[in-house]
Amino acid sequence: MPAPLSTPLNTDLAADLSTAVTTACPASHPRRLLLRAGLAAAAALGLAPAAMAQALTGPVKLVVGFPPGSGPDVVARTLGQRLGDELKLTLAIDNRAGAGGQIAAQAVAKGAADGATLLLGEVGSISIAPAAFGKLPYQPLKEFAAISEVVRSDFVLVVPVTSPQRSVADFVKAAKAEKDKVNFGTFGAGTPGHFGAEVFGSLAGFGVESIHYRSTGDAVTAIIAGDVKGAFVSTALAMAQVKGGKMRALATTAPERSALLPEVPTFTEAGYPKADFAAWFALLVPAATPAAVQDQLQRATVAALRDPEVAKKLGDAGFSVTPSSRADAQAMLQREAARWAAVVKSTGFKGD
Repeated sequence: MPAPLSTPLNTDLAADLSTAVTTACPASHPRRLLLRAGLAAAAALGLAPAAMAQALTGPVKLVVGFPPGSGPDVVARTLGQRLGDELKLTLAIDNRAGAGGQIAAQAVAKGAADGATLLLGEVGSISIAPAAFGKLPYQPLKEFAAISEVVRSDFVLVVPVTSPQRSVADFVKAAKAEKDKVNFGTFGAGTPGHFGAEVFGSLAGFGVESIHYRSTGDAVTAIIAGDVKGAFVSTALAMAQVKGGKMRALATTAPERSALLPEVPTFTEAGYPKADFAAWFALLVPAATPAAVQDQLQRATVAALRDPEVAKKLGDAGFSVTPSSRADAQAMLQREAARWAAVVKSTGFKGD
């Protein structure tokens, strides 16, 4: 016979429930008999009725702050399908694009804390935005609980294929020779590419003029057309464009060369080891979500990410799979918030 689990039954709650039903129902009433059977089963398993009631039982929605077909959307759909299977629940993707992911983050932060609505949080709206925008309508570290980190993607400095620059040294030399600031394309104010360009310019000693585009597609089109001198693009997005001959990659922000772009040197190799930043995605829920539900989601998320087919699909799309514990994911949010706050402060950027 298996040994009993160490977690005790919540006797106070059990007594309250028992009293309520006993008062309302006679001794032989089916509800009274069912209650006794349920409490006995819970006691045998070491489960409190409250914990049992907190498990997810209905449809789940995963909110993404970017449009269908974007990198975040690929991550959400690849994870979401397997996550739904692990939870044995229907899971739908809800794309709420706009404001660099802030619209989606606000919607989930202010929504019901029942675990049925999840956010695929990312570095821009969660770690950078609080420092960059004084009127942010949500507070990530207070209003969200981290379930697990999901994936990471390093960045690549890309230039138009028509550019004569073929190395970081070439780019820096040309940038310093410019009379005006060097224009960089970005996917929006407050995004990692925006501040990555500012950091690079500061390290290399040239001025940066950021050109913010409304969408990823608009920014990519501008880079390919030569409307900007360069841009920091995630490896996941840059990979296809570079291999397709539409952009030229000069260096990656990864600590080691990317397996996806092995011919591209790192910024460390180019002499700029401090130009090391990455995009990350994590599964988040409103902070008041019951701990039992958070644990259920964390176990299912890690299991989904460790599925070989999921890991391969995400890897082929340019992402490194990074499942974690709740505690490690929450600590990562704290570290990233402090790091990007220092970066934003160093640039003097002040958003609306």
